[in-house]
Amino acid sequence: MRRASWPRPLTIAVNISPIQFRQGNLPRLVHSILLETGLAPARLELEITEGVLIDDFPRAVSILRKLKALGVQIAMDDFGSGYSSMSYLARLLFRQDKDRPHFCSDLDHNRHSMAIVRAVIGLGHNLDVPILAEGVETEAQHAFLVQEGCDEVQGYLTGRPLPIENYAELIGRPAGAKQLIWRRVVCKQPN
Repeated sequence: MRRASWPRPLTIAVNISPIQFRQGNLPRLVHSILLETGLAPARLELEITEGVLIDDFPRAVSILRKLKALGVQIAMDDFGSGYSSMSYLARLLFRQDKDRPHFCSDLDHNRHSMAIVRAVIGLGHNLDVPILAEGVETEAQHAFLVQEGCDEVQGYLTGRPLPIENYAELIGRPAGAKQLIWRRVVCKQPN
């Protein structure tokens, strides 16, 4: 396994599938990977979907608490796609909610999507949970999200998937250095 070696301490986001989550050994696996790679736990963000919470909520909460005890961050991916989003938010403290791309793609022309996104951002801020909007592809979508106080955006407007050497400056490496492929770029909004 490779050691964590980017000069800049960027956060690494990893999607966790419901199958991986249900196996039960996820906290032990994450702990061993952190030890093996030398990655600081605070730099690892595990993205879960609401689906992992549906089958066995008490067990899921136990696993999430063990993961958080390791010092990793937990983000709920595709917020709003599950059955009980609001109750999950009220009972769990996620680092971040990722607003669904569907709502962002409709921001240019659908007042209902605008209202939903506005409400999710407001709810997140009231719960002290940062909000990241996925699927941002236009300047108009970005402008709306900034105006509404969205904390972070992600999508083709901010960066397309490219080989990591295209991001050498961002990670603090000289141009031309061969690395693994980085699958997304997240740009924080200015305060």
